[in-house]
Amino acid sequence: MKLWEKGYDLNKLVEKFTVGKDRELDVFLAEADILGTLAHIHMLESIKLLEKKELILLAKELIEIHKSLKNSSFIIEGDIEDIHSQIELILTKKFGEVGKKIHSGRSRNDQILVDLKIYFRKQIAEIAFQMKVLFETLQSLSETYKDFLLPGYTHLQVAMPSSFGLWFGAYAESLADDLVHLQAAYKIINQNPLGAAAVSGSSFPLNRTLTTKLLGFDELNYNSLYAHMSRGKTEKALAFALSSIASTLGKMANDICLYMSQNFGFISFPDELTTGSSIMPHKKNPDVFELIRGKCNRIQAVPNEISLVTTNLPSGYHRDFQLLKEIIFPSIEDLKFCFVLYDVMFKNIHVKENIMDDDKYLYAFSVEEVNKKVLKGLSFRDAYKEVADEIKAGKFKPSRKLHHTHEGSIGNLCNEKIAKKMIDIFNSFHFEKVENALDKLLMMN
Repeated sequence: MKLWEKGYDLNKLVEKFTVGKDRELDVFLAEADILGTLAHIHMLESIKLLEKKELILLAKELIEIHKSLKNSSFIIEGDIEDIHSQIELILTKKFGEVGKKIHSGRSRNDQILVDLKIYFRKQIAEIAFQMKVLFETLQSLSETYKDFLLPGYTHLQVAMPSSFGLWFGAYAESLADDLVHLQAAYKIINQNPLGAAAVSGSSFPLNRTLTTKLLGFDELNYNSLYAHMSRGKTEKALAFALSSIASTLGKMANDICLYMSQNFGFISFPDELTTGSSIMPHKKNPDVFELIRGKCNRIQAVPNEISLVTTNLPSGYHRDFQLLKEIIFPSIEDLKFCFVLYDVMFKNIHVKENIMDDDKYLYAFSVEEVNKKVLKGLSFRDAYKEVADEIKAGKFKPSRKLHHTHEGSIGNLCNEKIAKKMIDIFNSFHFEKVENALDKLLMMN
């Protein structure tokens, strides 16, 4: 079944090419298509394009289909083009002409747009909650290991004393900034395109404000043409947010790969969370973090890939947009799974104590000694020279006690202030507004 059928058979090769991976990927959009259709038929009844009894029949069946998603019994049949066709086919088989009425006042073009926005909103909410969990884990580890020193590096050379409190806390604050990127994408996405039809609206007296309210959107994509121009822009906005998060997760994974190696030996994980070598019995490989690093690097390429597909397209809908699902859907799933793995791994991390007692890190305390001399009245340049001369002469014997007090230093991590930053950003999403609207929509009859 195709919503555009005109009584002739499409060439099978053309059909296979144009359908692409829609049957596989559109399963991700099933819930969103049902919710969008529910809101649409309530709106059609409000403008007298559906009778009340027809609305009740259709809504009841749509809610039953929605329930079937929970037990994985829903499929897109092999000869059906996409999720929109599958839902309409189910309704038409059961209710005949009544089922055919659901497409009045909309096109597949605005239908897929609203499906994507509903789906992306849900994915953003799930990712935001995962970010919050990882953030809290990192902050807890930061507090637990705040007095555990480790070398800080510049140019991959030992530079100054750092701490695990500072290291864990740095990635926590990075996630807080990444959440701002995700919030920006959410604001772009959380606008209702339904009613834009094929490109420039409809001659039906559609009530787009009603569907906006029913679906829990913040507001409309008002201009019908711009609603369609938001296809591609929507995916790109989300991709930039995913890329920012992936940058943080990938960089942290890279640090962990280094810190697990024998040359560093700062952290370790139980045997069952590492892999081995086929010929070297001693190996404990950080495969989990190497794969996280690799997946996150791929995710960071997604904005560019979307740009390459969409950058030369004029206004309006184009079939090129179909390819964006193949690019961004797997990226969402990969990123979410990276969070799952971080949760497992960090629950089992072991941090080595007294790392900085090793003499190979002796010179990491050189700046501390310079600063002590400056605090006693010596100019910085003279203090620097004195310490450099001591190092050159082999007479450098620093104290390894630290006294750092300024905001964000080893002795003053400001974790509570970073936590407030994260909480304020998270709460500003107002996910509960969408949840309440959709729960209410599923209860309407």
